[in-house]
Amino acid sequence: MRLGYLGGLLALALAGCEEPEPVAIDGSSEAAFVASASAARAQLPLDDRLIFDRAINTVGARSNRERDVDAFKRRTFDGMTAAQVVEDARARGLD
Repeated sequence: MRLGYLGGLLALALAGCEEPEPVAIDGSSEAAFVASASAARAQLPLDDRLIFDRAINTVGARSNRERDVDAFKRRTFDGMTAAQVVEDARARGLD
């Protein structure tokens, strides 16, 4: 009986340790972008947060034709997770 009880406690403890679903950045509005990008960033290790910040803040340099850099930023990262933003940044040499 005791083993069953301990097994149940272990199962509950492990269930609480599951990693949350990655947050996707929502580019539908400035407020949604800021909130979702912040939540997505919080899921990254500290080292990757610096790369994420650099990627988010240098997106305007990707295109000279864009007059509204904030709208371009929202379109660029809409639907991406923080890990995808970091992966893209590394591919562009921003790490």
